[in-house]
Amino acid sequence: MASQKHFLWFIFIVLFIPGIELSTTKEVIRVPVGVVLNLNSSVGAMAENCMTMALDDFYAKHAHYQTRLFFLTRDSKNDLVSAAFEAQHLINIENVSAIIGPQSSAEAKFVIELGRRNHVPILSFSATSPSLSPSHSSFFVPTAFSDSAQVEAIAAIVGAYRWLEVVLIYEDTEYGNSLIPYLVDAFQQVGARVPYRSVIPPHYNGTKILKELNHLKSTRARIFLVHMTASLGSKFFFLASKAGMMTEGYGWIVTEGLSTLLDPVGSRTMDSMQGVVGVRPYIPMSKELKDFVLRMKRFRFRKSSKITGINLFGLWAYDTVWALAMAVEKVGIANYSTMIQNVSTSRVDIASLGTGDRGQNLLEAILDLKFENLSGNFRLAKGELEASTFEVFNVIGGKERIIGYWNQMKGLSRKLNGAAKLDVRKTLEKPIWPGYTTDIPPTKKFRIGVPLKKGFYEFLKFENNNISGFSAEIFFAAEKKLPFSLSYEFSAFAGTYDDLLYQIHLQKYDAVVGDTTIVANRSLYVDFTLPYSESGVSMIVLTEDSERNSVWIFLKPLSLGLWLTTGVAFIFTGFVIWLLEHRENTEFRGPPQQQLGMIFWFSFSTLVFAHREKVVNNWSRFVLIIWVFVVLILTQSYTASLASMLTVQKLQPAFTDIKEIQRNGYKVGYQNSSFIKGFLMEHLNFDETQLVPLVTIQDYHNALSRGNKNRVAAILDEVPYLKLILKKNCSKYTMVGPTYKTDGFGFAFHSGSSLVSYMSSAILNVTQDKNQMDKLQSTYFDYFDNQPACEDQGAKISSEGPSLGVYSFGGLFIIAGVASMVALLMYMYHFLCSHWPALRTISSSESRFWEKLVEVAKHFDKKDLTSHQFKRRESRVHALDTPDEGLAAAPGAN
Repeated sequence: MASQKHFLWFIFIVLFIPGIELSTTKEVIRVPVGVVLNLNSSVGAMAENCMTMALDDFYAKHAHYQTRLFFLTRDSKNDLVSAAFEAQHLINIENVSAIIGPQSSAEAKFVIELGRRNHVPILSFSATSPSLSPSHSSFFVPTAFSDSAQVEAIAAIVGAYRWLEVVLIYEDTEYGNSLIPYLVDAFQQVGARVPYRSVIPPHYNGTKILKELNHLKSTRARIFLVHMTASLGSKFFFLASKAGMMTEGYGWIVTEGLSTLLDPVGSRTMDSMQGVVGVRPYIPMSKELKDFVLRMKRFRFRKSSKITGINLFGLWAYDTVWALAMAVEKVGIANYSTMIQNVSTSRVDIASLGTGDRGQNLLEAILDLKFENLSGNFRLAKGELEASTFEVFNVIGGKERIIGYWNQMKGLSRKLNGAAKLDVRKTLEKPIWPGYTTDIPPTKKFRIGVPLKKGFYEFLKFENNNISGFSAEIFFAAEKKLPFSLSYEFSAFAGTYDDLLYQIHLQKYDAVVGDTTIVANRSLYVDFTLPYSESGVSMIVLTEDSERNSVWIFLKPLSLGLWLTTGVAFIFTGFVIWLLEHRENTEFRGPPQQQLGMIFWFSFSTLVFAHREKVVNNWSRFVLIIWVFVVLILTQSYTASLASMLTVQKLQPAFTDIKEIQRNGYKVGYQNSSFIKGFLMEHLNFDETQLVPLVTIQDYHNALSRGNKNRVAAILDEVPYLKLILKKNCSKYTMVGPTYKTDGFGFAFHSGSSLVSYMSSAILNVTQDKNQMDKLQSTYFDYFDNQPACEDQGAKISSEGPSLGVYSFGGLFIIAGVASMVALLMYMYHFLCSHWPALRTISSSESRFWEKLVEVAKHFDKKDLTSHQFKRRESRVHALDTPDEGLAAAPGAN
């Protein structure tokens, strides 16, 4: 009975009180949300459609939610003022809780400021400029990837293909300008530079764009990056194709803004973009996304009917509505439970509740959201949507072919989950470049300046727009070792090397190839590679062979000091022998003039071992043995040195000191157009009137030749040139003086050019290949064929002279002197001891010193009758006298 009453009571409520709803389940909070779009654009129209579908889908799935968003859509008409006005109206008059939009970055910049002042969150799914950062405005919530997220992926492509220069082409809007600093920095990280930037205003007509394209074509640039929206990009690529820049040899990269995934372009534009490579965010294909695509096909909205041409802005707009609906539900329930309890109406306008902290609460709720939807992971890190993976696409036919992927963890890879590779051939699928070729386009066609030389063709010669010579061969060999192709053309320059190098700074040349010396002042405006030749500045002078033609050549073997020392030694030794033999040997006695002659004769006759006099004193024999040994060494050394002088050519440099040349005002030659002139004037303080410019090798010969009125005392040049001069003239010239330090020959490029490091590495590989370097040097210089002859020249030349000096024989003279002094002292000691009584009588007399000395000398001059020599002679005389006396007495006896 009770159950029947309950059932009747329920029927009564349903039939008679239909306006009464349970406040806990049926009360709905209507939340006004402003929408500011350019409804006449493809992105704006699609976004509006996607947002409507998102609203229906969300509340169909979440019918129990107590909040309902309703849109107040306004058209910005692609005008900054209109966008700001509509946003201001929505905030102040309509009292919206949030604004979705505006569409462009320029419009968003103003609207974001309005949102910040009024604490109204601004959610944008299409304002992707890096300058619009949540860190600058806390109430700005970008629900799309920032343009800066793609920068590393683009730079990875540039680095993988080893492009050294990339020209940036972008539209002159907030969207276009804000990304450029990020691109420049990223390119520098991979060794590429931006030599030129082309800015295209959106209002440019075809004529102006075509003019700019022709200018780009004239710069010989070959790699371009285009950052534009689809509306301007479509026009640009059509005109680029018309200008002949979508052909073989060109490389084009586009940012995500020109991907059909973001803003579909027409088939006409796709035909003009054949061979273009670009990046776009990777969107995983889910079941919900497939269903969304099918429903969009039913709407027949523009180009979105193709699955591969899904508009990512539409997906972000769809997810933005879901995120805002979730956040409003969270904030709306809290406000409802605290502020509008016991409300009997079925629909409540949240605007009537007052602003309070509604905007801040809503912002925090949005930032805390994490969910999966059509565009993938919706998660705001530091207020921005995180981008993890990008696709690399290649426009071929009417579609964008995926050739690889990039993410921050693995870099570039051929497959989505593949490992990164360093080799670009393994990193990405081989793209089809403009002109339907798979050959990687070169960075640019480099214009290389070459010095127009009139001499020294062994190093470099320009002929028929090509170069030859040692420097050219080094360049060609290094180019083959580069990890990428290099396109270039040579251009001759008739001027000084300094002027030629400065043309790089003026951007008339991209590089200079030749025998260019690396010096400090040139490095101020160019960058040099590692040197490929030996370094240094030295001097060559004439050699003179005056020794063999001299009548006094017999004196050259010994120096003046040695001649004098030898003469003194001869006289001293003769005097010592005379002293030792005088009292005992009759051959050393006689008149004073005879004894003086004996001193000189005996000593000098030992030079040729022609002495006939016998020596009887043992001390004399000791001294003579030592002295004969000294004489033997001297004569043998003299003979060897003189023979060398007479048989081997001895070359002497005409000058050995650059200061001597400068001091005497002599002229000095240098290679015309080189840095040597400045070096002589600035570092060696030569006057310009002393300098003679020379061009060819024959000029060098003529300038150094005798009889030439313009003769120079010396020629200063770099060592490689001087070696070339000496190659066939080793006996005529010689290299003397100090070698001034330079860094050798190198190739020059723009300051900061990445090609410097690549070329330096290649040069190092070439110069370390001994076989290859030997072959090049023997081809152009014959260094190795003639090297022994030139090395002999170094043995022939001695700037200090060939004479033997005293120091070389000092030991011999010391030995001979000590021996003579020892013998003399011992003899004098023996003499004093044996004649001491007589000498004491002389010393005790009252005579003067000189008189005493004369008495001693007279005593010394007497014969030593006790010597063996005189005793033996007297015994022979006595033996002869005795028989005579016997014979005389015999008759008397009888």
